[in-house]
Amino acid sequence: MAGKACNVLITGANRGLGLEMVKQLLEMPCPNRKIFACCRDPSAPKSQGLQELAKKHPGVIHVIRLDTTDPRGVKEAAKQVGAIVGKSGLNLLVNNAAVLFNGTMQTTGVKEMQDAYNTNIIGPMLVTKEFLPYLCEAARSSGKMGMSCSRAAVINISTTLASISTVPEMFSNFPATPYRVTKAGLNMLTVCNSLEFKKDGVLFTLLHPGWVRTDMGTQAADIDAHESVRGMLRVMDSLTEKHNGAFLDYEGKPMPW
Repeated sequence: MAGKACNVLITGANRGLGLEMVKQLLEMPCPNRKIFACCRDPSAPKSQGLQELAKKHPGVIHVIRLDTTDPRGVKEAAKQVGAIVGKSGLNLLVNNAAVLFNGTMQTTGVKEMQDAYNTNIIGPMLVTKEFLPYLCEAARSSGKMGMSCSRAAVINISTTLASISTVPEMFSNFPATPYRVTKAGLNMLTVCNSLEFKKDGVLFTLLHPGWVRTDMGTQAADIDAHESVRGMLRVMDSLTEKHNGAFLDYEGKPMPW
């Protein structure tokens, strides 16, 4: 369960949903909890809030430099985290970092599509691969049966825009072709992983956070980050093996593929 997961790693944790998730996990008492808050540039102005939070919670929040598109950087980050978690492993990995380009095929350049692909698909793939040994270690050493976020889980943050069946009704208002295509790819990657690593006891689930008032979601969105994260953490608490490979929203409702 998210509230009981001892060792948690979140990508894109310096702002928006990632930072809010760090804040709410701090409010959930858990002995010896370690939160690995990862972002591309911990020294940047956009990371100031995270750094201030880490100073207030030394030994609990570990700010890690992690550019999900940099294979060497991902390996280095995994070594840092592995040295801290030791044999207890990593209980929960939240692949939250993403980029959004709101264009059609005609207005989207090759670089924009490649950047979206690198961040939204290859990024979570690289991070999951490098941290998988620590997830498997957590599953083995937990002494628990079944699947849960308190044992070993990967939560990939997806979106309703990745739902192929909803494109006809939503495309004209928000085309976002690079984002839609790459997040749909993340959905496929997650389902494949849920089958590949089921034997290891690692749970894989997709969550749609809702349309959230963040830099990415804009101020016109339906809900704020606090409500979204509160809902997602509640859903994470309820996940079991029956949700392995599932696509749910922040209220726990199944999302259309």
